Amino acid sequence: VIKAYKAAVQQTLDIMFLPEGKEFLTSTDAVSQDSADRTIIAWDFHTAAKISNQIFHERYTCPALTTHPKESIFVAQTNGNYLALFSSLRPYRINKKKRYEGHKVEGFAIGCEFSPDGLLLATGSSEGKVFFYNYHTARIVRTLSAHRQACMSATFHPVLPSLLATCDWSGEIKVWQ
Repeated sequence: VIKAYKAAVQQTLDIMFLPEGKEFLTSTDAVSQDSADRTIIAWDFHTAAKISNQIFHERYTCPALTTHPKESIFVAQTNGNYLALFSSLRPYRINKKKRYEGHKVEGFAIGCEFSPDGLLLATGSSEGKVFFYNYHTARIVRTLSAHRQACMSATFHPVLPSLLATCDWSGEIKVWQ
């Protein structure tokens, strides 16, 4: 171990380095009745100092985080059944005009990911489907009935972008073309 960080909150659900590697984000399970400050925490990698814990102010946890491959943004999967869009530059502001809605999470730690070209955002759902959103319009462009149980993750192949791997709550893994 070369460094240790302590959020002083409940569970850490996800961790993600920002593109330059100088900072990283964590999502936690620290939601109170009226607020969710500390849900997403920004950290300085070199000093282990918290940069911000006031990034997301809604009453939902964010079980998954992902960065855009080309733009300075990241997305957080929320347990409010939507994906929230943020700037990955300080002060990490949420884009209140754009949400990716239509899939259901219902308490599962559902993952999300951008396509390698950044044009699509894919997410699993508690219904076993994969939802593909147009990154620019936030509209659903396609759904795929992938599994009988909750689809926990959908990930694009990094070299062959026409391939998508999915997995479900029972452990089943599928690769799609």
